[in-house]
Amino acid sequence: MFVSIPRILTIASNSFLEIVRDRILYTLILYGAFLLVAARLLPEIAAATEAKILPDLGLAAMQILGVLLAIVVGTGLINKEILNRTIFVLVAKPVSRTEFVLGKHLGLSTVLVLMVALMTVMYYGVMVANKISVVPVELLIHSGLLCIQLSLITSIALFFGVFTSSLLAMLMTVAIYLMGISSSGMVKFSKLSQNPMIEKVAGWFYVLLPDLSRLDLKNQVVYHLIPSQMALLTSVGYGLLYTLLVLTGTSLILSRREF
Repeated sequence: MFVSIPRILTIASNSFLEIVRDRILYTLILYGAFLLVAARLLPEIAAATEAKILPDLGLAAMQILGVLLAIVVGTGLINKEILNRTIFVLVAKPVSRTEFVLGKHLGLSTVLVLMVALMTVMYYGVMVANKISVVPVELLIHSGLLCIQLSLITSIALFFGVFTSSLLAMLMTVAIYLMGISSSGMVKFSKLSQNPMIEKVAGWFYVLLPDLSRLDLKNQVVYHLIPSQMALLTSVGYGLLYTLLVLTGTSLILSRREF
């Protein structure tokens, strides 16, 4: 089906401005305060462990805040329009429901990219100020994959938000996220059990659920163990393809809903 790029960009820009006004400033302030407090309270511990704790905490906080924003905002982004009945105006012709979904996803994804970019700058500044070694290229690779991971989580949040309440959609998205970051570990654990049924179930979970661990390079950045270029490109392609599939499912569900 043909979609209009200008209409998608219009919806995305409106969503972007709405989200920025409400939430991103507080998130950045919280992250900056956390980094400063951690840098103040952990210097002796960090020095004792070759300056690994502070960088690890900073990257973990960046991911957690991004995931929380993607889930909290994403699950209510479309559901709010349905409850307020404003969706009648937004999806009126010539705007299709596919354009509506893509615009909402692009708007929130842009906010998340901006947020990750600003937190990355803050992180790098704090690390340099504390004389902790950080390779800029490795940090940029981590932030790029984190943006793709957050975009994928956003698509899942939109998917559940289309056909259920915001609270239930939030819980379901959190469940998918937790299973997604541990799906590869589930497969390894199932092999240790030597139970064919457990191995089969774990294999199906690994195929169906997003493998979010391949888009998480926190440890690799801290210990300077960045994967090969081919592995990185494969992870990027995987994340983008999975996001596209979820958005397609979201559009199909929304197109069949009667308001």
